[in-house]
Amino acid sequence: MPLQLIEDIILKKSVGLTSRFRVWFYQFLGMTTGKTNRFEKGRCRRLKQITIGTFNAFTAGYMLWPIDADYDGKRIIIGDHNYFNRNAMLDACGLIEIGNYNMFGPDVYIADSNHTFGYGISPSKAPMVTGTVKIGNNCWVGANAVILKDVELGDGCVVSAGSVVTTSFPANSVIGGNPARKLYTLKPTV
Repeated sequence: MPLQLIEDIILKKSVGLTSRFRVWFYQFLGMTTGKTNRFEKGRCRRLKQITIGTFNAFTAGYMLWPIDADYDGKRIIIGDHNYFNRNAMLDACGLIEIGNYNMFGPDVYIADSNHTFGYGISPSKAPMVTGTVKIGNNCWVGANAVILKDVELGDGCVVSAGSVVTTSFPANSVIGGNPARKLYTLKPTV
């Protein structure tokens, strides 16, 4: 048996089979999902609050993390054909909504809420301020980017690696920095 075939069986086929089981298990626990999604090893909670479209890929270390509280609606809504690289975290207290055909680099963090703070107040006792995050279609979010509450990214946005996005940007914006600012607008190629 050639070495490549052994590698394919052990490394690829076993991951695919485990992913299929994981999708079935998530659906059994209440997650709404479309067809042909891939979930490598990661963590989710409050699965009834998550909706995933079709043909999405979540690589190792992902966290889909609605707040641990009862809620009849959805806190995380993901469209179709999205790719989430290693250790992507979606931390939802309000609503995180992601469109179609987006790519997220390793260690991306998306949160729709902020902790409050003040003199003499323990951060664990201070209330959260909840908002939303909306990411359009065909966006590319680079490695280690952070997208915070009340941000809306229009279709075709590019977020450079390591950026901290605190405000919204229109379609086709290329943004970067901490805090992120618009670097330029993508133009159609002739």
